[in-house]
Amino acid sequence: MNEIVVSISCTAFNHEKYIGDAIESFLMQKTDFRFEILIHDDASTDRTAEIIKAYEKQYPEIIKPIYQTENQYSRGIAVEKLNYERANGRYIAICEGDDYWSDPSKLQKQVEFMEKHPKCSLCVHGGYVVNAYDKKILQYNRPSRQSKYFTPEEIIEGGGGLFITNSMFFRTEFSMFKPKFYENATVSDYPLAIYLSLVGDVYYMDEYMSAYRVGDSTSWTGKNLANFHKTIKHYQEISLMLDELNQYTNFQYDTAIDRRKIENEIVLLTQQRKFKEIKKGKYKQHYKELNIKRKLILFIDEYTPHFSSFLRKNRRWLSGV
Repeated sequence: MNEIVVSISCTAFNHEKYIGDAIESFLMQKTDFRFEILIHDDASTDRTAEIIKAYEKQYPEIIKPIYQTENQYSRGIAVEKLNYERANGRYIAICEGDDYWSDPSKLQKQVEFMEKHPKCSLCVHGGYVVNAYDKKILQYNRPSRQSKYFTPEEIIEGGGGLFITNSMFFRTEFSMFKPKFYENATVSDYPLAIYLSLVGDVYYMDEYMSAYRVGDSTSWTGKNLANFHKTIKHYQEISLMLDELNQYTNFQYDTAIDRRKIENEIVLLTQQRKFKEIKKGKYKQHYKELNIKRKLILFIDEYTPHFSSFLRKNRRWLSGV
């Protein structure tokens, strides 16, 4: 079969320590179909481009890079979309250059499921959250204890950390139309998951098939959430995206959107150590409805800040993004 079935979208910037792991995890995939590897190097200043070129030379029919001479992300361009536009496959699989896949059958499993379920627009799975330096497992990203379909409401309320980004596998046709709330977003995985839930079914496979690195300064989390002012800006942009989503859906998901925005505000209040405010006013009812895990996180934040700081540097789930 000559048709390219899957386009792997990989974005990289100063990932010289990790890009090899990512590419090797793509090449190890055991499939009965062809796939291509689309890599976008965003003008890295380290050896990332050099490493990619070495793989490109070895696998010229599979690896198809773009080497930017000027950083596009700093210009406000969502670089992953540049890969989507040139995808030849029926499906797109996402993995950033500092992450990797752990299951050699990942693509085969997701293709087989999508082929059997034509109404499914997005297929995701569980993954490991690992230390950037030694790959030690810090957490298991598991949004459900069983395989299931997720509703738009669940995805909106779940936030950007609900699904591990490198588990996302979706139909290329849905990357062609870009609603305003998605097109204007400064991050793409969360609004993409929401959009795909509006146009089809979203299915979660309860299997661990990838790894997401944390704790490195070149990662998105490391670069942005370590700076509180950038954190505020991030949540303001998410709030704007959710407002545009509300308009786009004629306020069909207003309740879920409001709950997500309140949760994001609670995250900011927590980082400012304004714990009393979380338990009163418009946050009071939301606080009462929080599960035990979330309340425990807030308790740790309030009464053991040093321990909380350690966890926050290593656990994405504390920030809820």
